[in-house]
Parts: sequence; structure tokens; C-alpha cells
Amino acid sequence: MTLLSYEIFQTVMEQGSFAKAASILHLTPSAISHSISAMEAEVGCSLFARSKSGVKLTSAGLQLYPYIQKIITSNNNLQQAIQNLNGLQTGKVKLGCTNTVCLAWVPHIIKAFQQDYPQIDIEVYQGSYSDTISWIRNGIIDFGIVSQEAKEGLPFLPLYRDNLMCVVPKGYMPAYTQCMTPDDLKNQPFVIQQESCDTDITNFLNKYRLSVRANCHVLDDQSTMAMVECGAGICIMPELFTKTVSCNVDIYPIQPEQYRVLGICCLNMELLSPAAKEMVKYVKEYVTGEQK
Repeated sequence: MTLLSYEIFQTVMEQGSFAKAASILHLTPSAISHSISAMEAEVGCSLFARSKSGVKLTSAGLQLYPYIQKIITSNNNLQQAIQNLNGLQTGKVKLGCTNTVCLAWVPHIIKAFQQDYPQIDIEVYQGSYSDTISWIRNGIIDFGIVSQEAKEGLPFLPLYRDNLMCVVPKGYMPAYTQCMTPDDLKNQPFVIQQESCDTDITNFLNKYRLSVRANCHVLDDQSTMAMVECGAGICIMPELFTKTVSCNVDIYPIQPEQYRVLGICCLNMELLSPAAKEMVKYVKEYVTGEQK
């Protein structure tokens, strides 16, 4: 198998079509089909399941994909390193993050980065903590911005301390309320997200053995705030997100103080491509400025 065959494999997988892959790679559909057939002959089993609606990976293809992705990523890094010998002129950066970071930080970081490096392509992958860690392990992204609690043993560069806040419907608490304690949260109706989205909040609830009565189960921060605003329950939310939205709710600090640490996570900081290393610098500079 060659690097081109790996690239064909990846493109077919992403597009779900031999014809679309052929168009993107400027090859004929027959050349795409021949390359995949040759790979399958060498492996000894089918890598793609064909149907009238397109193609998708078989279980064998799914097992091989992470290794093929790593080879392609390594080659891209090699090419960027070679090009970097004469200056950072080209490249691609793929970063992953959660909803909050995507809203609060990423647009500003991308804007500043592209002003200085318009020739470098940037791809953003938004998902849960577990999504981001999986993308890192499989070589789909260069690095992710996640909570320290979610790094799963991967190298982690801490950047930002983000306090957890309690968000309640407007007027829900007495006027004299200044903060919320674990005791205040007992037996309250909660709006919660899936565990992979709010690891830090789940850990906080477990720490104080809070058995919450969940009225709503949602997937993103905006939906959580909307449910709280309409009176469906209360929630725990990172302060960073509360600064990005305007809702008719009351927000209280939690005592004792609770927080999460956001930072950069990757497989190996030293082996990041030149473009990815440069993007990391921009992330660090932006976040440092936000904390002043």
C-alpha cells in the first residue's frame, strides 16, 4: 500500500462515495475503485460495504482507519516541517473543542491567526470531551481544548481556571441570596447534560453526594440555559459560558468554590506540526489576555 492509497481510503470514507472521492482527488472513479480493491486484496477482506446509497466502512475498515489516519497525519506533519525550513508558508491545523470554547474563544483565535497566516487552513471540530479525546487518539485533530478532568492520561497544558456557577430561573431564590452551597442544591429540579459534556459538573455532584432530580436531559449549553430560563429547573454552568449569552436568569457563585481547568491536550506536544505549534501559541496568548 502507498500513501496515495491511504489518502484514497480516507477520502472515500469521508465522502461515502467513490465518485465524490474521485472528483476531490482529481482521479477517475475506476482508479479509486481499483485502489480500494487492491487494498482489500492485500488485507484479505472487504474494507467498504457498497450499496446504492454509497459506501461505508466495514468492521475491518473501522479497525484500520485510525492507523491510516495517523500515517496521513504524520506525512502532513513531515511536509509542514520541510516547508517550515523556509518559513511557515503553508499547512493545516485541526483543533477540537467543546461548545463553550467554540463560542467564547475559537472565533477570536481563528481571526487573529488567519490575519497573520492566511495560507494555513484551519478545521474546527466541536463535540463533547470524549469526542475530542477520541479525535486526538485517532489522529483526526492535532490538539483539543478540554478540561483537565477529561484528558484521560494524555499530555495536558493548563491555561484557564473557569469557575462553576449555579444558574436558576429569575427570582427563584430569595433576594438576600449571595451564593449557593451543596446543601442548597439538594432535591432541586435540575437540567443536566450527558456526562461526556460536563465531566466537571458530574464530578462536583459526586463529590458532595448530590442526588439530583433531573427534569431535562439536553446536549448543549444553549439548550440548558433556555430550559432554566423557562423555569424547568436549575443547572451548574461554567462561568465562561455565562459570559457569552444573555438570558433572563440569576447566576450565583458556588461555595466552597468549584472550578474546572481548561487547557490544550494532544498526543505529544513536541511532535505537533509547525502550523499546529503556532496555533497553540495563539491560543495561549488569547487565553492569557482573557484572564487579565
